[in-house]
This record gives sequence, C-alpha cells and structure tokens, in this order.
Amino acid sequence: MNKSFLATFALPLFLSILLFNNATAQSTVQERIKQVENNLTENLQTDDTGPMNLQKRMEHYKVNGLSIAVIKDYKIDWAKAYGVADAASKIPVTDKTLFQAASISKSLNAVGVMKLFSSRHLDLFADINTYLTSWKFPYDSLSKGKKINTANLLSHTAGLSVHGFGGYEPGTPIPSVIQILNGEKPANSGAVRSVFEPGIRQQYSGGGTTITQLMITDISKERYEKYMSDQVLKPMGMLSSTFAQPPAGLKPGVLATGYDVGGKEIKGKYHIYPEQAPAGLWTNPTDLARYIIETQLAYEGRSAKVLDRETTALRLTPYMNPDAALGVFIEDYNGLKYFGHGGANEGFRSGYYGSLAGGNGLVIMVNSDNGEIIQELINSIASVYAFKGLNKTKKIKLADVSEKDLDSYLGDYQLTPKLVLTITREGKKVYAQATGQSRIEAFAETSSKFFFKVIHANMEFVKDDRGKVTKMIFNQGGRIEAKRL
Repeated sequence: MNKSFLATFALPLFLSILLFNNATAQSTVQERIKQVENNLTENLQTDDTGPMNLQKRMEHYKVNGLSIAVIKDYKIDWAKAYGVADAASKIPVTDKTLFQAASISKSLNAVGVMKLFSSRHLDLFADINTYLTSWKFPYDSLSKGKKINTANLLSHTAGLSVHGFGGYEPGTPIPSVIQILNGEKPANSGAVRSVFEPGIRQQYSGGGTTITQLMITDISKERYEKYMSDQVLKPMGMLSSTFAQPPAGLKPGVLATGYDVGGKEIKGKYHIYPEQAPAGLWTNPTDLARYIIETQLAYEGRSAKVLDRETTALRLTPYMNPDAALGVFIEDYNGLKYFGHGGANEGFRSGYYGSLAGGNGLVIMVNSDNGEIIQELINSIASVYAFKGLNKTKKIKLADVSEKDLDSYLGDYQLTPKLVLTITREGKKVYAQATGQSRIEAFAETSSKFFFKVIHANMEFVKDDRGKVTKMIFNQGGRIEAKRL
C-alpha cells in the first residue's frame, strides 16, 4: 500500500468518523436508548438475521431482569433497567436494584489491595506470607522454590488451583476464609494450592484472589466488607454497593433474585459467597460506572479519590502475561485499549468495559444464568456509540447443502468415552445433541463444516476415499476427532 493511497483513504475515513461522532453528539439520550434497544446482534449473524429488540431477546433467553449503564465522555450517558428483580412478587428492576457482580468483584478488590500498596502497607512484589498472619500459604515442591507475590495473585499468574466458587444456599453452614483456603468442611471447594510454579503463565484462580481477601483483613485488622466500604466503595461514590454476605439492613426488593437458564428461581433466591474478594460484591451498573469513570480519570491524572495516576497505571498494566493486569483484563484493538471483567455467580451474569482513553464504557447485569444477551447488547451499544472493537458481530453467508449430503452426516459420533454427539435434521435444519444435553441448531458454513450460535464451537464431517463419512472434527477450545458409531 503506497503513501498516496493511504492519504486518499485517510481523509474519507476521518470525515466519516467525524460525521458519525457529530450525529451521535446531536442525538438525544432517548434516541440513543431506543437505538440500543433495537440493534442487538448475535456474534455470528447469518443472512436471515438482522438487528433484534432487547425485550424480545430477554424473552428468548428467559432473562427476568436486566440493567444497563452507558458511559460517554467520562459521564454516565444513561442508565436503565428492564424486567423484574423478583418474578414471584413482580418487583421491577430499577437502576437502584443490586445484582451479584460475581467475578467483577475482583476488580474492586484489586483497588482495595492497591490502596494498601500506595499507603506502603504492602509490597506487591514480596512473598505473600510476609503479610499473612492468620494463615500461611503452604508452599510445596510444585512451586519449585519460587515465592508467590500479590501481583501474581491479582493477575492469575500465581500457579494456583480453584477457578471459581459455587456459593452456599441461605441457611446452610458458611465456612471461614481459612476453611475455604484449606478446603475444609463446610467449604464446598478444594484447597487453594500450587499446581505449577508462579510466574510462568496465566491460570485463572478465584482461590488466589481469596488469599488477597485474607491479606486485607490481616493487614487492616478490619472486616473485609468494612475496609472495602470505607477505603474503596464510598470514596468512589458507590454508595449503594456492599461486599457484605449476605447484605443486611436493605429495603425489601433491593436485591435481585437469581434464576437459572430456564428462568427457574435459585433456591433461597441467591447464594451466599464468603469468598467476598473474588465473588461477593452486590452492586448495580450505575455504581460500577462510577468505578469505571474514576479509574479513567485517575489513569489520566485528573482524579485520585482512591488511587493516584501512577498506582492506577500499574493496576491496568498486564503482569507476566499479555492480557491480565491487576484485577482486570486488558483488550487491545489496534491501539485502543479497554479494561474490563465478566462475572458469573449462581443465577447472575454481568460484564463491563472501560476505555483507557476517551472516557467511554458500559456495564450490563442480568439475574440469569444465561449471559448470551450480554454480548448481543454490547454489540448494540458499541454500534450505536462507535466503541471500536467491542462489536463482535460477524456476518456469515450460509452454504446451501444438498439433502443427500445432510443425510450422510446423520448419526452418532463419539466425542469422549462417555459423551456422544447425535446429529439429526428437520428439513434442511441440522441439530446436534450431546449426551444428557438439549439439542442445538448447527449452521452450514461450507458443505461439510457447521458452526453453532449458542456455543463457541464448530464441527466438520470427514469422508473416506469412497465418500463415506467416517468421523467428525469437533472444535471447542481444542480439537477432538470423533469417530462415527
């Protein structure tokens, strides 16, 4: 590509961006809300699908309640809630309704840890046992003599076990943090221990984040929820949020009830998470938007309500891996970077993004185990607001596969010794059903390769020299050769 072509290309591109931004600025908030509500798109969009309506997608996914906040130019452009917080009592979701933030808790926890670092009560790069007094991490041969530091814990590079937590039904015994770390009853998760030496790669560990919870209480000599409220939530203006498990003293109907993928209420309405640092935050999109905006302003040196510019920059810098920083993940779209995190507790899903430049962002929370609508809504917001990189929609032209070929693919395929994938069809629609699971529709990308919309996977049928289908290649985070039975 020569220089003259680049110059010719750059001017119309600049003008189109300028015109779009002017149009966005001139549109009213209500117009932008309406555009977002009617522009949801799937990540993989076929010829027969177009923009979709938010309420209809909530019905499709059996999502009872949803809450949104959109950030533009370092301000909350709008926040709006949809559906019900509790279906049985028909309590509506409002912008004040609290949802379980799940793993988004890790982002706010990291702010609390970095507050200790900035006040010189903690060295991010020292052995964690320097600061743990009520419990010590039991190093063994798997750590190969290397010590774990706090930055390792916050960036998931400590080489530790226990990905996440299931929580506890109200009324059941709740373990202490030390019981959780040791995997002792009544804890329902395994002990947090080394699985490989620290610092060599990223492996997500909510268990490691739980260690930082104990570090905060050991150093501050305060209850975790009190420290986080006084040092992080209140200074940021997150006055509705709490790490208390369970929350107390709130008005009835403030807490959303959790629901499974079929829309059935979680027993006890929600689970209790004594693993507060990795999973215990109750909040709403408006409060999380305040955290995002404060982070953006602090990153630019324009605010320091909790952390200064230097400490914020350190928190947003990946550590010993390309993606995970300290309590956040960093995504880079050709130089435009976002910090963010997703969340998944029993009955709740959520996600947020904040740009490192420009003061833009979004927060979405649902009281459902089905989080598919979140990315569809992110696609819509990104399209309406021109948030570069966040719209993951990809148009795929479907192949026209003959009925003869479709018939040749029907049957059972052995994915694992205990897992069989059965392929059926109704007319020209193809379905795949794994052992013990619901069937899902597959879409033809080529005459032999099919993809799925509801899971990130694809399958390709392989024929022998005589044209007979003998196996399937199934890809979902890895490649499996499935023999035809």
